[in-house]
Amino acid sequence: MSGPNGDPSISSEDGIINDDDEFGDEEYAAINSMLDQINNYLDDLEERNDTLNGKLHELLESNRQARLDFRAQLLGSPTPEEQHAVEQEPSLPSKQDQDEENQ
Repeated sequence: MSGPNGDPSISSEDGIINDDDEFGDEEYAAINSMLDQINNYLDDLEERNDTLNGKLHELLESNRQARLDFRAQLLGSPTPEEQHAVEQEPSLPSKQDQDEENQ
C-alpha cells in the first residue's frame, strides 16, 4: 500500500499518520476566537476597499468633467454650465417679432 502522497515506500499503517489527535474545548475556543478576529479584519478590509473604490469613482468622474470643461475652453465652445445659463436667460425678441408687433 502506498503512503498518503503516493510514496510507495511509506505505508499509512506505519504510524506516521495519527488521526487520534484530540483537541480540547479550550483549543477549539481559541481557534474560533482567532477565526472570528480574522473574519472581523476581513470585513473591515472589505469595507475600506468599498469606500476607496467609491472615492476613486468620484475622483475619476470629477477628472473627466474637468477635462471636458478644459477642452471646451480651449476650443471656445461653451461649457455645459455656460450653455445652461444661456438657455435660462430671457431671449430678446427677434426682428420678425418686433415687426409683427409694430403692425
